[in-house]
Amino acid sequence: MKSKFLNINKIVLSIAVMSLMGCTNLDEKLLDEVPSSIAADPEASLAAAYGQLGDGTFVDHGSVFALQEYSTDEAILPTRGSDWGDGGKWRAMHEFTWDANNDVVKTTFNQLTLGITKSLTAIGSINQSNISNKSLFLAEAKALLDYYTYTTIDLFGQAPYRDPNNLNAPIEIRKAETTIDALITDVEGLIPNLADIKTQNTHAGRFTKQAAYALLADMYLNRAVLKNKTASNFNFLEQAINGGGTDMDKVIQYSNLLINNSLFSLESNYFHNFDINNDNSKELIFTIVQKKNSLRNADNDLAYMSMERIQKPSPDNRGTNANCITPEFYYSWNGNFDDPRFKRTYQYEDGTWFRNDGTDVSVPSTSKVEGTGKPWFHFNRGLQVGQQYGPKLLANGNFDMTSDGRIKVYKLFTEKATTVAADFTPELNFDNPSEAVFTQVQINRGVRNFKFEFDPGYGNNGTSGMDVPLYRLGTIYMMRAEAYFRSTNVTAALADVNKLRTSRTNDALHNNAPGVALTSLDANTLFKESGYELYWEMYRRKAMIRFGKFDLPGTAKPASQPYRRIFPIPQATLDASKEFSQNPGY
Repeated sequence: MKSKFLNINKIVLSIAVMSLMGCTNLDEKLLDEVPSSIAADPEASLAAAYGQLGDGTFVDHGSVFALQEYSTDEAILPTRGSDWGDGGKWRAMHEFTWDANNDVVKTTFNQLTLGITKSLTAIGSINQSNISNKSLFLAEAKALLDYYTYTTIDLFGQAPYRDPNNLNAPIEIRKAETTIDALITDVEGLIPNLADIKTQNTHAGRFTKQAAYALLADMYLNRAVLKNKTASNFNFLEQAINGGGTDMDKVIQYSNLLINNSLFSLESNYFHNFDINNDNSKELIFTIVQKKNSLRNADNDLAYMSMERIQKPSPDNRGTNANCITPEFYYSWNGNFDDPRFKRTYQYEDGTWFRNDGTDVSVPSTSKVEGTGKPWFHFNRGLQVGQQYGPKLLANGNFDMTSDGRIKVYKLFTEKATTVAADFTPELNFDNPSEAVFTQVQINRGVRNFKFEFDPGYGNNGTSGMDVPLYRLGTIYMMRAEAYFRSTNVTAALADVNKLRTSRTNDALHNNAPGVALTSLDANTLFKESGYELYWEMYRRKAMIRFGKFDLPGTAKPASQPYRRIFPIPQATLDASKEFSQNPGY
């Protein structure tokens, strides 16, 4: 039998199945029952568990991304004039004023626990079936459960569980300090039944042995934190659970299995990992597959949220002028602004470069948006600072063009304050330093992040063809470097950091120059290098906690207490469930 799930890249769940799965209201019932028609179909239930990764959870800026990034020095979503107030829920992520009623906290918790629910449903459905590849599918469903649970206990300190083979079983609450070891043991036990990537019709969008190695490296790197998240110091060299050695030895062991695998290699063009067509990147280990069709959820948020409204990739698209990076993160690049990961200039097929420096007059219109055939203007990638340039939209809804059919390039002014130049400033300079609020004439402030390629094919913040990386080879090199460093093998740590730096090259306009190797490495440099490689990949909060940076004051952020390293259980969940108790401090 040919499985519809085995070809998830080409064939996806029907709208009917996904809409049924998406209607669960976790405010009312924590581990809601799944419709029997879906539970009875093991392949559909497994596809639904995978689908929850991309159903907002890890692809929308307002869920896991918000908690892992807006709470850090990498990303901030201020109120801009009349936009993005929303009761202060976005500012709270950076001002550290969130509580159990914050909508971002509630949404994230609900989406993650729905992922747990769908994984448990898949496990129960597969267990009761006689399908071919039963052991493989069961291992994937259990691995997804472990991934959702790990993310939930990392963010919230506790996660729900129920015996998947007994619908009447009571809900159990799994606490981070006792659950992390059980998760590690479980994933290690799943490896024999998981497929190697690119065998048995698998790919980076499915949970393979290689995805398990990456998850295990991640869990071992953070094990000491999860066992006592509010501690003043973490014992990263604790004895590992199985097989001898320390936690850091395990990070190195599982990282080696990926770094030494010939199927993976570092991309010289760093930004290809975040292109619309990144499914052929040689770095991707575990991703969320996004396809631009009406049958599967996908999201353009990672690209859309940082663009100014006046920046238009096509006549039908614009940005939304929302999030940006902080001055702290921007200036952490001092001395490294030529690093190939900082920015990349776009070159059109006829050789035209979009320099974005005021010298551009026009660019060709030969690049077309799929589905509409309209001209596609390509903005540069990476961190965008200073005055911005781009196309102008005419009253007839088309770009202003030259007589020979090229797209004219103009100096841009913000859309809602038309006399304010779209000059992205590193400084934020809030009128009230403790509140992330701008007036309408201050909305140009903040360096913007164009790391992820904007997909103009389906609306502004609609779908995207970019597969969202959860683990890629760059992640693994960075984790191994940290593990070497914490094991006092600074020479090996420096080698891994320099492998990342020198493997990336600039664009041809900058002579394809590779990054420059470091000559020494200390903890602060390693932390900065982690940011250079992994910014905006939902990694920063964990890194800041491990490096002792999370509690420190910053832009619009006060010094904070250690209890803030964990988010509160939503009040709606506490009201509906007697099993949960609120985290200390809330």
